[in-house]
Amino acid sequence: MEIVLEFFSGISWETIIRTSLRVLVILIIAWILLQILKRFLKGVEKQLVEKSVEEGEPPTESQKRIETIVRLSRQGVKLIIWITVLLVILKELGFEIAPVIASAGIAGLAVGFGAQNLVRDIISGFFIILENQIRVGDVAILNGTGGLVEKINFRTTVLRDLGGIVHIFPNGTITTISNLTNEWSAYIFDIGVAYKENTDKVIEIMQEVGKEMVQDEKFSKIMLEEPEVFGVDKFADSAVIIKGRIRTKPIRQWEVGREYLRRIKHAFDTNNIEIPFPHRSIYFGEASKPVNFELIENLKRKKSS
Repeated sequence: MEIVLEFFSGISWETIIRTSLRVLVILIIAWILLQILKRFLKGVEKQLVEKSVEEGEPPTESQKRIETIVRLSRQGVKLIIWITVLLVILKELGFEIAPVIASAGIAGLAVGFGAQNLVRDIISGFFIILENQIRVGDVAILNGTGGLVEKINFRTTVLRDLGGIVHIFPNGTITTISNLTNEWSAYIFDIGVAYKENTDKVIEIMQEVGKEMVQDEKFSKIMLEEPEVFGVDKFADSAVIIKGRIRTKPIRQWEVGREYLRRIKHAFDTNNIEIPFPHRSIYFGEASKPVNFELIENLKRKKSS
């Protein structure tokens, strides 16, 4: 009992209370700084969105990019604040932080040599976001792999493809980026018709179908303009290829493209325009001559009559 009393009698309660109050004040200041940071970043985010809209960037597109930048900036500043708070608290508790800082510097130097790829990934990720190359919600092709951008972190970018497979790319390894949904999207179509068809009439029908879609209540909201029919693009083996493009709001090109092709099929059927398909003759060598299908059809007609 005397040992316990001697222990507590040797404690400077005044020092403990003073130190506790200082630590509490430090934590309160840190909390205030975090609140100020939160409000400041919200204001910056709002101003950046307004500025982007004034420059003509769609609100949804600018919002995605700016949210990503603000989120990563908030994480970085929070990390700096809490590291600083930790060091100040350690100093208040009587620890010598100079050796800690020196050790951290030496350790950081050693880790830096071993973590060059990590540093490269972080720097690359920062510039990907800063330069507005891709954003969360975009459909992009990274290093030849396509999918929906689900996450953009300091170190990695996460894609999910149509089959649901998640692809994770370290930012430093990304060499090519193809963004399919930046500001606006496009559906490219190549439609083949038979050589006997009048291509001017075919193009006219395709343009009429496009005009009907733009006037449709559902598709007029996601199409930016009438489909562009460029004209005859090439002569294929069994068809004349007509190329065109439909510009839509981001990530809506496939929905519009499928509906356009569906309507084109109905329009071609109504106007008796042939969509050809490849024909093949089966040959078994010299012992078997090619089959004359027209002759067989004539024999069938005679028998039926």
